[in-house]
Amino acid sequence: MTDLWAEPGWRRLLEAARRSLERTGGSLAGSVSITAPTDDERLVVIGVTGVYRPTGGARLAVRLADLDAHLRDVRGTGLASVLGPLRDRPGERREIIDRRAELLTLAATSCHATSPWFQEWLEAMRRDGTLTRIARGGIDLGAVLTVLDALPAAEEPMPAFAERLLGDTKALTDGPVRGLTLRALAAWHQVPVPAGAESERALWDLVGVVPDDLASQVLVLNVPAGGGLLGSWLTEAATARVPMRVTLHQLRLEPLTLTARELFVCENPAVLRAAAAGTSRPLICTEGVPSTALHTLLRAAAPDTVIRWRNDFDWAGVRLTAAALTRYPNAVPWRMDTATYTTNAADGLALIGTPTATPWDPSLAAAMIRSGRAVMEERLLPLLLQDLS
Repeated sequence: MTDLWAEPGWRRLLEAARRSLERTGGSLAGSVSITAPTDDERLVVIGVTGVYRPTGGARLAVRLADLDAHLRDVRGTGLASVLGPLRDRPGERREIIDRRAELLTLAATSCHATSPWFQEWLEAMRRDGTLTRIARGGIDLGAVLTVLDALPAAEEPMPAFAERLLGDTKALTDGPVRGLTLRALAAWHQVPVPAGAESERALWDLVGVVPDDLASQVLVLNVPAGGGLLGSWLTEAATARVPMRVTLHQLRLEPLTLTARELFVCENPAVLRAAAAGTSRPLICTEGVPSTALHTLLRAAAPDTVIRWRNDFDWAGVRLTAAALTRYPNAVPWRMDTATYTTNAADGLALIGTPTATPWDPSLAAAMIRSGRAVMEERLLPLLLQDLS
């Protein structure tokens, strides 16, 4: 008996029947049609229906029940057998719906489940289809939740962190678990999803996971210290007023003690570069999100050391300042006040992102909302250099 799929008069008819049966879960209640039928296809339809169809018709339709009955009469087997294995798309959709519900139930067990950022993360995944792709692809959302529930970490190397939680040292360096976790962390800290290695390292640093203790760095100027090789390097660099980049690896070699009783912290390297030309004040640059190396360096300061902290006047900047003031009891804002902002905000860049409170100066957030402008540190350079001179 010939293979109907190999016969030109049958192929498109069978393809249409397959699509219909897969879409309806095998129902024979409907009809299928083919457009611009060939003469071979016209003759097949005539044979199936017993009704003459003239040439030149734009479309030919056949009831699936008639097609099934015809095949049983002439071939002894029904339409489903001729078509071969069929997908049960309605069943698949039900399984996906059930799986999505299971994923949401699982997410509700997270220790972060009631946090607004966590709900925002889940809602975004519902909206853009990510949750469905997770359900369809069998991606391990449980692993993502395990990671999130363990954060923030205590400046743990990423391979050790991943091995301890997931049994795989490389589980967070590639793959869907890494991507979903980074998306959640971005929602948690209200920053863009990382678009490169540098921003990804910064985000992991923010939650106490260190991807690479050589890549985690901090830029310093005029920060003398005692303790081992790094202490002597820092002191010599301070004497020469030469900026120095310190890695987390170096900071962990030997105990370090910062000897300055006042430390200034800025966000942008341009401030530190300008300060190198004429100031002896100790200055540390975060270069955006504070790294684990920066926090490790600041822990080497004496308990009574005053840390004067600032960031750009944008929503990410004030969030970072608020976090620093909470983290370090002796930290105080440095030119992060309403007066400084309003004096320089007239033609600043458009202020984007989610507004946040400025508890050290509540009127600052209100002024930023009214103005709608961001003020970068470079605009304040003369004022900051005056403080550092």
